[in-house]
Amino acid sequence: MKLLIGKTALITGASRGIGKAIALKLAEEGANIAFSDLAYDDLAKNLEKELSALGVKSKAYASDASSFTDSEDLIKSVTDDFGGIDILVNNAGITRDNLLLRLSEDDWDLVLKVNLKSVFNLTKVVQRTMIKQRYGSIINMSSVVGIEGNAGQSNYSASKAGIIGFTKSVAQELGSRNIRCNAVAPGFIETEMTNKLSDELKEIWKKDVPLRRAGQPEDVANVVAFLASDLSSYVTGQVISVCGGMHT
Repeated sequence: MKLLIGKTALITGASRGIGKAIALKLAEEGANIAFSDLAYDDLAKNLEKELSALGVKSKAYASDASSFTDSEDLIKSVTDDFGGIDILVNNAGITRDNLLLRLSEDDWDLVLKVNLKSVFNLTKVVQRTMIKQRYGSIINMSSVVGIEGNAGQSNYSASKAGIIGFTKSVAQELGSRNIRCNAVAPGFIETEMTNKLSDELKEIWKKDVPLRRAGQPEDVANVVAFLASDLSSYVTGQVISVCGGMHT
């Protein structure tokens, strides 16, 4: 039995990596998929085809999640095209890593804008639709470094910690409207970003993971599918770490 038949999900930053895995998993569970990225490029077009092949409605949108105006336009377009939005996955994010001593103000501002303000933008706008429906599941992508911190990632860690505080507050505000809000905190997940690391550094990281392996994007997507579905109908305001035991 598919978990999300008849539901519509919007996923930001979904053309590759974890976002793409989430889009495919939710589609496998029967959800219609709207997804956004900065450009409507070949990656977006190919994902549209993959999703449609799973028998669901899919559409890609070019939108900057860090822009409030773009977010308003995106929510309106998706609502018009799909008739509503049941699930929002705030996945858009970037890194600009450096030690605080060398971290520029521009790189601090950019990471906070893309990673944290985007979550505010989309959540603030989509709540209107979900309140009207009296139903919704909002899932925000945080990180284990938002819980534990990490040297050289003060901007990224701050943005992901901010997402956790935002998630818990929104859960309290919207719970009475039957809208849930949770966060997922991935650990060492094999993506294009981590593939740029040296094999030596990857092995060091794996030794810090009790399960002794890196996670896959699908591991994160499976948890998102649970939070998107009614299997988690009494779960809100929570942070679920998908990290192989790095954070306990």
